[in-house]
Amino acid sequence: MKVTLLKTLTKEKYSFNCGRWLDINEDDNEIVRELPAEGSLVTEVMPVIKYRVTVCTGTVSGSGTDANVFVCLIGDQGDTGDRVLYNCINTVNKFEKGNADEFFVEAVTLKQVRRVRIGHDGKGGSSGWYLAKVIVREEGQPESEAVEFPCYRWLDKNEDDGRIVRELVPAGESPMLRNVSYHISVKTGDVPGASSDSKVFIKLYGEKADSSKETLLVSDNDLGNYFERGRVDEFTIDTMDIGKINRILIGHDNVGLRCGWFLASVQITVPVQGRQYMFPCNRWLDKDEADGRVEVEVYPSEILPIEKLINYEVSVVTGDVRAAGTNAKVFMQIYGETGKTELIILENRSNNFERGATDIFKREAADVGKIYKIRIGHDGKGIGDGWFLESVTLKRLAKRTKDSDKKKKKKKKSEDEEEEETKDEEVMDVYTFVAHRWLAKDEGDKELVVELVPDGESALEENTYEVHVLTGSVLGAGTDANVFLSIYGIGRGDTGERQLKRSNNLNKFEKGQVDVFTIKAIDLGELKKLRIRHDNSGTSPSWFLERVEIVDLKDSTTYYFPCQRWLAVEEDDGQIVRELVPVDEAFVKKDSENEGQSLATLGLEQKAKSTTYTVKVKTGDKKNAGTDANVFITLYGSKDDTGIVSLKASKTNKNKFERGKVDEFTVESVDIGDLKKIKIGHDNKGNSTGWFLEWVELDAPSLGQCLKFPCGRWLDKSEDDGAVERIIFPAELQTTEYIPFVPYEITVYTSDIFGAGTDADVFIVLYGSDGICTQQKSLCLNKREQRMYFERNSVNQFIVELEDVGDIIEKIRIGHKGGGLNSGWHLDRVAIRRLLPNGKGSETVTFPCERWLAKSEDDGEIVRELVPSEIFTEKLMKDGTLKQIEEEVEDPLEVHTYKISVFTGDIYGAGTDANVFLNIYGDLGDTGERKLSKSETNFNKFERGQEDTFTVQAVDLGILYKIKIRHDNSMFSPDWFLDKVEILDETTEESFIFLCERWLSKKKEDKKIERTLYEQSYDGERNSLDGLSLSLSSQDSSGNLKETKKSSLVKAAEEGSLIPYHITVTTGTVYDSSTDSRVYIIIMGPQKVRTERLWLDLPEGKDEFADGSVEKFSVWGLDVGEIKKVEVGHDGATPESCWLVEELNIVVPTKGIMYNFVCKCWLARDKGDGLTSRILNILDADCINIGVKVLYEVTVVTGDIEGGGTDASIFMTVFGSSGNTEEMPLEKNGDRFERGQEDSFIMEIADIAPLRKMRIRTDGKGTRPHWYLERIILKNLTNQEVATFTYGEWLSKLKNAKGNLVCEMPAVVNDEQMMEDTTYTLQVKTSDIGGAGTDANVSLILFGENGDSGTLPLKESNKSNKFERNQMDEFSFSDMLSLGDLCKVRIWHDNKGIAPGWHLEYVDVMDSATDKTFRFQCDRWLAKGEDDGQLIRELACANNDILELKERTAYEIVTVTSDREDAETKENIWIILEGKLGRSKEFLMENSSKKRRFERGATDTFQFSSKNVGDIAAICVGHCPKDGKKSSAKADVFWHVQEIIITEMELCNKYFFRCNVKIPLCYKRRDYKVFECAKVTESFASKARSLVPVKYETIIVTGFEKGAGTNANVFITIFGLNGDSGKRALKHKFRNLFERGKTNRFYLETLDMGELKKVRIEHDNSGLAPGWLVERVEITNSATGVTTIFPCGKWLDENRGDGLIWRELFPRY
Repeated sequence: MKVTLLKTLTKEKYSFNCGRWLDINEDDNEIVRELPAEGSLVTEVMPVIKYRVTVCTGTVSGSGTDANVFVCLIGDQGDTGDRVLYNCINTVNKFEKGNADEFFVEAVTLKQVRRVRIGHDGKGGSSGWYLAKVIVREEGQPESEAVEFPCYRWLDKNEDDGRIVRELVPAGESPMLRNVSYHISVKTGDVPGASSDSKVFIKLYGEKADSSKETLLVSDNDLGNYFERGRVDEFTIDTMDIGKINRILIGHDNVGLRCGWFLASVQITVPVQGRQYMFPCNRWLDKDEADGRVEVEVYPSEILPIEKLINYEVSVVTGDVRAAGTNAKVFMQIYGETGKTELIILENRSNNFERGATDIFKREAADVGKIYKIRIGHDGKGIGDGWFLESVTLKRLAKRTKDSDKKKKKKKKSEDEEEEETKDEEVMDVYTFVAHRWLAKDEGDKELVVELVPDGESALEENTYEVHVLTGSVLGAGTDANVFLSIYGIGRGDTGERQLKRSNNLNKFEKGQVDVFTIKAIDLGELKKLRIRHDNSGTSPSWFLERVEIVDLKDSTTYYFPCQRWLAVEEDDGQIVRELVPVDEAFVKKDSENEGQSLATLGLEQKAKSTTYTVKVKTGDKKNAGTDANVFITLYGSKDDTGIVSLKASKTNKNKFERGKVDEFTVESVDIGDLKKIKIGHDNKGNSTGWFLEWVELDAPSLGQCLKFPCGRWLDKSEDDGAVERIIFPAELQTTEYIPFVPYEITVYTSDIFGAGTDADVFIVLYGSDGICTQQKSLCLNKREQRMYFERNSVNQFIVELEDVGDIIEKIRIGHKGGGLNSGWHLDRVAIRRLLPNGKGSETVTFPCERWLAKSEDDGEIVRELVPSEIFTEKLMKDGTLKQIEEEVEDPLEVHTYKISVFTGDIYGAGTDANVFLNIYGDLGDTGERKLSKSETNFNKFERGQEDTFTVQAVDLGILYKIKIRHDNSMFSPDWFLDKVEILDETTEESFIFLCERWLSKKKEDKKIERTLYEQSYDGERNSLDGLSLSLSSQDSSGNLKETKKSSLVKAAEEGSLIPYHITVTTGTVYDSSTDSRVYIIIMGPQKVRTERLWLDLPEGKDEFADGSVEKFSVWGLDVGEIKKVEVGHDGATPESCWLVEELNIVVPTKGIMYNFVCKCWLARDKGDGLTSRILNILDADCINIGVKVLYEVTVVTGDIEGGGTDASIFMTVFGSSGNTEEMPLEKNGDRFERGQEDSFIMEIADIAPLRKMRIRTDGKGTRPHWYLERIILKNLTNQEVATFTYGEWLSKLKNAKGNLVCEMPAVVNDEQMMEDTTYTLQVKTSDIGGAGTDANVSLILFGENGDSGTLPLKESNKSNKFERNQMDEFSFSDMLSLGDLCKVRIWHDNKGIAPGWHLEYVDVMDSATDKTFRFQCDRWLAKGEDDGQLIRELACANNDILELKERTAYEIVTVTSDREDAETKENIWIILEGKLGRSKEFLMENSSKKRRFERGATDTFQFSSKNVGDIAAICVGHCPKDGKKSSAKADVFWHVQEIIITEMELCNKYFFRCNVKIPLCYKRRDYKVFECAKVTESFASKARSLVPVKYETIIVTGFEKGAGTNANVFITIFGLNGDSGKRALKHKFRNLFERGKTNRFYLETLDMGELKKVRIEHDNSGLAPGWLVERVEITNSATGVTTIFPCGKWLDENRGDGLIWRELFPRY
């Protein structure tokens, strides 16, 4: 009867009256009804209208269908929904050939019908259907109102494009152009049982409209069985433009045996919009899995811009001539004023191009602007390939932009209106191209390709090009392969690739022959380049091409394209394609005149105009990843593409494209613009053709750019989406840029002497001024070339791309690697030619040699350094002639002789039998690595304690500053202790000393067999920098890089722009968690402040973030202020590169904060939400205060004394007036702390300035445990304060008189020593109680205002038997630094001996410098069995109690006014202090005309007496008029205050308030600003007062995982504001502690440490299975009852995570 709808929120009610049957056998037999809304809320009820739909089936054979057809009318007011067409009004057998079947569709009015969607379900025997058109009209309207929707296409899985649903638009509009193609790739997951047999449907929701629910029935890549595990199915949906896609709905109908489906992801590419959408899903759609849903809505994880294409409709008419049709593959290319499209293949599922037929294709291709020509042709394959082409019509939509420009500026309207306006302007461009000719091998002009211009308007005409191909006269120059040529014009397109078939010679391309061909093409204008290639077929395909000449017959000009290179897989660089550029006739003619020994070629000019790409192809490391098929590649640039290049000649592997291998190829091209993408594929021939391609890397040295194209997919018919070619794009994050290389032509002349030639590997290095040099480059690519070149009296020419060494080549080094028979070589000279900067000519520099490079001749050297003798310049003049100039080189560098003395150390096992190599660096360059072979002093080289001398000749190096020396670790005992190297420059008689005093050994010390040594007096930068990852990429050829690196870092740190960030990354433990991609982090502050991308590069030896690993990094980045967000990601772009980030920890030492993110998220293309980067909000992190650190530049000076260097571990503790640091290791970092060195590095030190003293300790271990420490300098980088600590003595058990491994040094600031020297006398009184005495060893530490004394063992007493009952023992410690006032003593004994228990009465300490005595009362046992069983006591100083706190006190208030415009005020300021004990009265700081206060940049001091308010937490500051009148409170008077410092005068505690705001003038006392205390410096007196004994209850909770417990010995150190507890062992007698899941309680008594800051917990790794999982530590101060919780949740285990067996824990509040 009716349906009622009630909106429950608003109680609005609608009713829908029906009162009709929904039954197949009643009424009008419909089972779907549309009902209009009625009721009080509806103003007018919509009419229900009958639409008469006439469906006309075509008259093609097989047109009819028996499938169920449905239709959906879409209008201005919605749609009718899919209605199955059952009841035909006029025919019984529906949808037969030629029928016009009429149906009624009853629906609520649609207003105007805009589209018709019609399709069938593909059921029945012959379901294919050829639909002519659909006619729609409202019943009762005249016929003239009917709207016709033409189709004239198949709805058949096996015809046309395979669609069985089409959307039609009214006649006159082209549905092909109007509809947008959505290319949908559906990836099924690679998990067991992922496949589905159900029907899958998808619906797209866009900004403008939604698509209808489409069932995905016919895929584009026909995999036979759809939605199989691990495969990708591709579908296309053609529908109206729905705008940007917001989300999709995808699901299945859950029918079939295996209907559950695991959907990995959906990718939708919309070229017409220029967008690609990624929809990650990674979930089951299955009734029996997860949440049981079979459909899901997915939102895009990323939307990438892609190249924007437009729709073209291509109609091809085949002539009505006998045998006109073809079965060959037809292709087409369109040229327009803004470029050309890629090759368009015209094929689909139907049999096209039959006689008299018109075939229509929709293709998406680039918008090329106004079209001026097309090229169409076929490949001549198949039977009956000849084709008579009548004409081609191209249609596309163009926006008419005349009016819209103005509108666009005004447009601020809604989206819909904008759409309306642009719609009117879209017009259809139609271009007709009439061919009316044969494309056949045996008809007409026998061409298979033709170029056509549009009918009627083009000024372009066909031109004929005569091509002369000159094959070289080298042995084996000719080829039998098929040769292809493309010619390119400037700005007028190209000819496309044409096969050179019909020559004037029967046998083409023979040695020394000229072949002439004609090519017809639309006029190209001036020619700019040509591409020539062969297909490597036939018996001897290798071809040496001399040059190509092209005669333009229209304006009879000749272009010369010199080549003079092989197109061969085995020769030269292995390319069988060359791109050639035209050169001036003068250069070509020059060649032919002087035939002779000179090899004047134009390879250099060609090289300069072309770009050489080194292509590296990585095959994945998977089973069956390799392929034997032929692989090809096409590079696409912004201007052009390279055409198909076959990758035949791999430089690295004989068998190409094998599993896990990288193959290297060379591809040359001319001017294709910036690389945008590449297409790589294979021809699927051979046995195992499937190929898993990991990535392709393209390195173009001449552009200084290396691009990485990640793929990570199969190219295999039976894997993934079944494609065997892929288009891949460069990964932005993996692109590297460097300084571009330049081409050099190197000509090598071998002498005409018996035995002059060589087969060895010859290399060369070029040097410019200031020691800039290229890398070492081998001239031959392979062994075959080595055998061919460098023969007696030969001239060999090489063109190489190397670093640009500047305008002048100062010297070259040339040599060979020896080896093989007769490797000796007599070199006459080397000539190096380079182009002049403007490209108008070149200059050639000659380097004479005329010496042997042979071990058995001359001086036995096989490396020579040569200097230039003359320069020959050729310039092309304006009149086309060549001008030639020769000149001598003015005073070239001389060749110097260097005498090298190598001193081997005089210690056991110092000598070596290995081969030693040396490279010497000066400021003008280096010698290259030379082997030290013949010692002039000893037959047996490098023996213990001896000096070996060698002579090296090299071009003047200038001032020597470093050497690199190494051995090859060969022979029986290669370990070598090198004492030093001395080098004497015999020409200038200067001597240089390089100290080493270190092992070069794989077994000893740091296990290095190469060392870099600096000259003794050298004070430039060394590389002893904190392994800081500053992203500076450069070849460290001469080591100058490091200098800039260091100083720039210190500069940046001084300015405070760069700060260190310490980052710890924990990788998950799930399968596949690890990644070998590069990981980066970006730290973001407020607004747009952010660091650059900080790469977290793994240390050497690690190649991945492994499962469960914890990696730590220190990076320097911009100081972003308050951190808001952190982005973490990696550069992996293949589906393979997944990474599971478990946890991310960031420490910002200069802010004193640690952020901990528990992420547990995938960064992967194929897991989670499909993203490889993620932005984490700082609000989601645990924020932990760890104490601010200050950056210091630390300079350590090691004494210049024999054996002064060390490899022991060194530790430093710094003491300041406000606390001390913990013991910090000084990293050796390879070569620090060596004899005579000054090592500078940056360290983070707690904010304890002013500094007082430093303690240095070494552990006395290592192969060289003794260290002579001269001094250490600390420079505070924020305020440039410098403190010097001088020692000048050994730290060594042997070489130090007292055997000290620890030293203390007072700080010297501005020549003033910060601490006095003193002698401490200690009197220790043992109590008068039974058993009070002890024989144990007693130690103590003194604590005072300048830090602590370190451990003082109480050994030498005035009594022979120490610590007896009621006895006073006196100990004296001289050479100590006075600690000032003492506050506490920590005293303990080791419990050794018989009856070790000890009852101590007191300790007195006398300080000779200040002449004060401090009494420390104890009166307690230090014994296991007495009192609380502690063996350690902390005693407070009895003098502390004298300070009684008074009720009243005085406060000093200091204000700092900002130094900026309008900061000052003439009025008064008032202030109120809010303290822990109460609130002060108001203090008025008055401004008088006599004494001006609060001026710009001024600091003013005031003093007030007041009651004591305790610790000040906040202050209230107001700004009031002087005269106190209301009227004088002006609106715009401000005081800008920078900082306020308040000192409480009794205990001298200082409170700092950082303000930095404007305070407005205000009469009322209600208006004020509140500032919280930013920093407190507590005075010593104040701290000492609070030292009272406190018991701390310490609870340790062990985790519950398997193996969480430990049997190792556990220690804890507790740190508070007022000091620490020292390291305490946690033991209980006869108890098994720290078991899995258990809680253990301990009591420690110390003096009150104030607020607890952190806890250090550690174990000694002893016992079985010492690994320990600590859940948390809880510490309760029993005096105050305050409990502090320190969460941990981490393992202390050498074999897990970061492998640490200690942890620092911070409190969680």
